[in-house]
Amino acid sequence: MRSWLFVPGDSDRKLARAVDAGADVVILDLEDSVALPAKEAARDRVRDFIESSCADLRRSALFVRINAQDSGLARADLDAVVRPGLAGILLPKSRDGRDIARLDAMLAVCEAEAGLPDLSIRVAAIATESTEALFGLASYRGASPRLEALAWGGEDLAADLGAASNRGEDGSLTDPFQLARSLCLAGAVAAGVQPVDTVFTDYRDLDRLRAEAESAARDGFTGKLAIHPDQVPVINAAFTPSADAVAEARRIVAAFEADPNAGVVALDGRMVDRPHLLRATRLLARADRTVGPKG
Repeated sequence: MRSWLFVPGDSDRKLARAVDAGADVVILDLEDSVALPAKEAARDRVRDFIESSCADLRRSALFVRINAQDSGLARADLDAVVRPGLAGILLPKSRDGRDIARLDAMLAVCEAEAGLPDLSIRVAAIATESTEALFGLASYRGASPRLEALAWGGEDLAADLGAASNRGEDGSLTDPFQLARSLCLAGAVAAGVQPVDTVFTDYRDLDRLRAEAESAARDGFTGKLAIHPDQVPVINAAFTPSADAVAEARRIVAAFEADPNAGVVALDGRMVDRPHLLRATRLLARADRTVGPKG
């Protein structure tokens, strides 16, 4: 899933626009974009949206970002939104795999109460929003069969670190946030789940968004968070393998299929080994998933 679009849960206008955004994942937000006095009304609005709009979101999976587990609001969020049409929960401020295990247990109860099959609700997490969380990124492997993706975030982390900003004067991430990004990528891959790059907050600057998304794709991320519908096509393009890349990957796979016992094969005058085969296989799997799953 390439594009993960945040939509404030308390805005009817923005919820309606999400239907046509073309994002692989639409994240209905009950956390940062909703003020505390509006939380209850936002839950009701998001619940109604899930029940009434999922048939219109044929290309998008519906996730909900609930409030953090230590907020006292998470269980009420889950009770409101776990129902047919919901694909997953985005957990903010996750510290380690134990938070995912706790959410798994909560979801099992909610699924039973809503009459949903066990494990029908998937989980993604934002896993770098505190300094403590940076040390937990190796703990997500095996935390829950629901876990599908780990994303990283720099805004809350900047506040926790006491940093004035997470970017330098040239717009590039500063060292602490490059570290968080790299740890999230490694932690997600180690856990066998999708690594998702963070938001690019200047939604009007699509050229810089494109450059950042393409850089993330080169490094191994397979998707990116978005805060505005205009960002979605740019992100989808950056994380969709090109026709040339797909053709090259197919040739590599075919070369090894022709000689399955080989550790190295020759292709166009160069030697291609098993790591190249692994990368080619993963790229073809991504190419097969360029259209987001239904919610």
